[in-house]
Amino acid sequence: MRKLFILFFAITISSNAQIESDAQASYNRNKPEREEWLRDLGFGMFIHWSLDSQLGVVISHSLVGASNDYTNRFINDLPKTFDPIDFDPYKIAKQAKLAGMKYVVFTTKHHSGFCMWDTKTTDFNITNTPYKKDLLKEYVEGVRKAGLAVGFYYSPEDFKFLIDNDVLVRRRGLNLSDDLKSKYNDFIRQQTHELFSNYGKIDVLFIDGSPKEACKDEAWNLQPDLVITRGAVNTPEQKLLGVVDDNLWESCITMGTQWQYKPTNDNLKSTEKVIEMLVETRAKGGNLLLNIGLDPFGEIPNPESRNLTELAAWEFVNREAIQATRPWIIPQEENIWFTASKDRKTVYAIITGINNWGRGKRKEFVLGSVKATPNTKISVLGQNDKVVEYNTKADAKSRFKQSSKGLEISVVRAQRIYNNAKWPNPITVKIENVIPSLDPPIIETQKAEVLKKGIKLKGKLLKKGNTDKVKVGFQYRPYAGFVENIYSKTWEKSKFIEISNEKEFSIELQNLKSGTKYEFRAVVVHPQMSIFGDVKNATTTSK
Repeated sequence: MRKLFILFFAITISSNAQIESDAQASYNRNKPEREEWLRDLGFGMFIHWSLDSQLGVVISHSLVGASNDYTNRFINDLPKTFDPIDFDPYKIAKQAKLAGMKYVVFTTKHHSGFCMWDTKTTDFNITNTPYKKDLLKEYVEGVRKAGLAVGFYYSPEDFKFLIDNDVLVRRRGLNLSDDLKSKYNDFIRQQTHELFSNYGKIDVLFIDGSPKEACKDEAWNLQPDLVITRGAVNTPEQKLLGVVDDNLWESCITMGTQWQYKPTNDNLKSTEKVIEMLVETRAKGGNLLLNIGLDPFGEIPNPESRNLTELAAWEFVNREAIQATRPWIIPQEENIWFTASKDRKTVYAIITGINNWGRGKRKEFVLGSVKATPNTKISVLGQNDKVVEYNTKADAKSRFKQSSKGLEISVVRAQRIYNNAKWPNPITVKIENVIPSLDPPIIETQKAEVLKKGIKLKGKLLKKGNTDKVKVGFQYRPYAGFVENIYSKTWEKSKFIEISNEKEFSIELQNLKSGTKYEFRAVVVHPQMSIFGDVKNATTTSK
């Protein structure tokens, strides 16, 4: 049985997670100790890449609804020009490692059916291109050489299989005969057998699409230590969980807007945004799988490569707060996110949004969830707390005191990282030998009721914590879109009501845009902090 820290916080699975519906209900044969091993790694690189990277289009999905001419040229012509002569998996893995990533998950086959390995199941594979070699074998060897864990992405969904069997290519609503279903499952088992028999020990498998079960069974039977993420555990896509979950979960998010290489019309996330996503993921107990699309020749494109280098600088300083950590009793207090050592005696307070914090300047913060002990120590990761370069009179020492307000900390950003003395990325304060200051409140967001004019938001206060009264209400905003929503920051507030008992509550929102999807979360305001419930969605009625 997994250890549940129910004394500290309630474990809640996000109902808003973007995962395949069959994965959510599937069985899980992952060994608990192997899931804990993957949780310790915390951060991985996802690589989406296939022969249609030559066009810069969405991977595989352009075949859905495609004309016969497009489909024929996709299958017959694109392999003739796919020759990724610059593919160097060791170089890619080394850059991932510098950026703090501990594992890589690579696209062995996406939905199109094109295989990146020397398979006997189909001619639609890498050996029938000018490249000719088994690219997957090179990937596995390169990642192992770099010292990272090896992961496979595999899609059991196969458009080429459908085409070969005269089935219209589509992602939903397939109606296959029993004989064809059996043939499909045998095909998946054969491919899975090759993947998990011919390349040595594989650490992680991400199964994207249906049917999954044949792949899962074959993979686990061949390699019992394998950790399957999508297909067995929660894998939010292009979003993070709204609440803490102290079991293995893994968010997969693109650095840009598309999974595969997109040379134009893309909007790359800044490194600051990527770091903030990584920090939030770890504060909520999850892993972040950050996706990069290789270019047609097999290299990481230059903008993404530069971002990874900036990420490497931040990770070099702050890795202790990310690797092998677990959630604290709450994930955040305003713009300060928390991770903790496994014994919860050391807390890492990761301060985000510090663009105007100049080098050599001191700032003070009050933490409501952390309490000092006689042995408490404080420091800033990466700094010796003794000197600010070129300023002999500067006091760089980190200080703290326990007061009625909470744990008051006072720290200086002393380390010089960029030449212009400006460093836009988070600073981490390490606080050792501490204890929780309270048993925090717990709030639950419930399903909303759509009204003729507006939405009735519903929540439940499960625990009010160590206080007589709290205020409860909601935050809400229009849903920005599947990819775009990760950029959303601003929330609107409903009215808040004061309650003294654990109970359900509701608040009606009027004057909302008709026919519009909104996301919302319940909020409890405690005298020492605000706690958020999970994020849910509701769509207003059209006029």
